[in-house]
Amino acid sequence: MTHHPSLEAAAKNSSAALHSGYMSGFGNGFETEALPGALPIGRNSPQKCPYGLYAEQLSGSPFTAPRTTNERSWLYRIRPTVMHWGAFAKAEIGLWRTAPAEVVELPIAPLRWDPIPIPSEPLSFVEGIRTMTTAGDAGSQAGMGAHLYFATRSMRDEYFYNADGEMLVVPQQGALRFCTEFGVIDIEPGEIAVIPRGVKIRVELPGGPARGYLCENYGGAFTLPERGPIGANCLANQRDFLTPVAAYEDRDGPATMLVKWGGSLWAATIDHSPLDVVAWHGNYAPYKYDLRKYSPVGPILFDHADPSIFTVLTSPSETPGTANIDFVLFSDRWLVAENTFRPPWYHLNVMSEFMGLVYGVYDAKTGGGFQPGGVSLHNTLLPHGPDVDAFERASNAELKPHKLEGTLAFMFETRFPQKVSRFAAEHPALQKDYAGYGRKLAKHFDPRRPEAR
Repeated sequence: MTHHPSLEAAAKNSSAALHSGYMSGFGNGFETEALPGALPIGRNSPQKCPYGLYAEQLSGSPFTAPRTTNERSWLYRIRPTVMHWGAFAKAEIGLWRTAPAEVVELPIAPLRWDPIPIPSEPLSFVEGIRTMTTAGDAGSQAGMGAHLYFATRSMRDEYFYNADGEMLVVPQQGALRFCTEFGVIDIEPGEIAVIPRGVKIRVELPGGPARGYLCENYGGAFTLPERGPIGANCLANQRDFLTPVAAYEDRDGPATMLVKWGGSLWAATIDHSPLDVVAWHGNYAPYKYDLRKYSPVGPILFDHADPSIFTVLTSPSETPGTANIDFVLFSDRWLVAENTFRPPWYHLNVMSEFMGLVYGVYDAKTGGGFQPGGVSLHNTLLPHGPDVDAFERASNAELKPHKLEGTLAFMFETRFPQKVSRFAAEHPALQKDYAGYGRKLAKHFDPRRPEAR
């Protein structure tokens, strides 16, 4: 087994913000090589590539997509993907489901789950994916799947790519190392990684068992939202996104290639590592982002802005202003609005909201029922809002500047209703009494007192 030194170096140095292991910028046209001269200059597909490499294009969009949305990369690899192919047979996909999927019709209500413990049995990242909800239709390239992942072992001689969707990975406990055909990405809680569809990976556990959230995006690739009147700065800044430099494995020996395609998992035995890209250039590549670098903006006089102002990434749909998915972040920030109920208001939303908590306390749910590693689902046009503790505290607090600290919650929001999987519906972590939290709110109406109470 031969690892090129750049692969080892990228893995060791991955915690630094700017170093030789990553290139910064969102959606850039990158170019990188692990061996000097491996990247052809002035052409994409020369008659003979340097070092005896093969040229292969990976397209993330149709050839004729507009330039602003056209995604593709040229890979210069030891073997083309057709050589990473064996006799594929259907494999056990476990509890990973793809829309449209079997669902359980629960009574319409807000739903919430306690954190699900990491299982004790050996599970790779792929084996440990548990679907909570699905929405839309993967075959029509619309919608999403919201999953939890649990990993207790590294993938050693196993490789995987997802043909059904782009994967946005949000660690909650434990670090992950994505060895990809583009290079190495390390993430920890507080960071995310996005793996485009079709990109081959092997997932390792640098620090032991891991748990987190996974959004499988069937639709348009995640991109940065338009800032509108906000202008050129703040929110997620392009320079803070990191894409790995080229690193490759030249490894012969038995291995398994896993492909998720059409909602099924397929497996084949191959005799080498498919992470053999020595050089690449283009704008279709995996990347990471540190959520703690997100620069939130908000009201500085009165009222509470819509949560869309905290959008980190968005998957657009064919309808302007209506996202296939928004990835929304609720992180550390100052609250300064005067004469304002500062937590999120009571709400019914045509979009459906899958929420997770990486660490800390979410300001709309302070009663202790929403814990790190947990999940809540507020589906299309179902009511939700602060619990009684959050309402009473915010209604009676002295409105001086207050900083929310040590909190990191997020939302996968989609235009589609989310259907609950059997795993989620029948799991004991489902809180049976959550749907009634609104009934604990007191009636304060008094027609004799027009002033605010």
